[in-house]
Amino acid sequence: MIRVLVVDDEALVRFGFTMILDAAPDIEVVAATGGGEALAAVAAHAPDLVLLDVRMPDVDGLTVLARLMERPDPPVVAMLTTFDSDEYIATALRAGASGFLVKDTDPDELARLVRSLAAGAVVLAPRVTATVVSGYLHRHGEHSAAARAVSRLSTRERDVLVLLSQGLSNGDIGSRLHLSVGTVKDHVSAVLAKLDVGSRVQAALWAQRAGLLDGAHT
Repeated sequence: MIRVLVVDDEALVRFGFTMILDAAPDIEVVAATGGGEALAAVAAHAPDLVLLDVRMPDVDGLTVLARLMERPDPPVVAMLTTFDSDEYIATALRAGASGFLVKDTDPDELARLVRSLAAGAVVLAPRVTATVVSGYLHRHGEHSAAARAVSRLSTRERDVLVLLSQGLSNGDIGSRLHLSVGTVKDHVSAVLAKLDVGSRVQAALWAQRAGLLDGAHT
């Protein structure tokens, strides 16, 4: 059972996400709160995944994210946004967010994305990928630096990096490359260490900068 905490300042959004996710047999929304109650809710319910609104009037979503990442065993955190382009995305990526979902995600798709996040995959909503990430790369474009970093990877590690950048979980990567999950985990750890990044999302951004994803297929 995947335990989810929904954090949003709008009661209607909290209600909608709760109804949709609770309908899935393997997902349980353990609490739905505003930003001010988020940290207490995490302490009380120990969720596996937090869906966290980026912009809230009572407390900034990035502040909550930073506090969550300070925990000894932080949950997976995916940011919720209504915006196609959001100036806070780059900061959230660096702070440890594992994905970005738009609030009007199709209900049939939402449970699948939550499962992917819980399995360790990178999840970037297509609209976020097309506008926010491309804008991030434009502002912080370091193609040559990314290319040099990626050149330190072995061929197998580059294969793993491309697949994790496409949002695949360790199990899915293993199936594609005919590797055990343990071996994939070792490769992912090596990739993060060689790229000097702290999350799969940040590794995916390096892959994008280096041009590894050009022409890649899911």
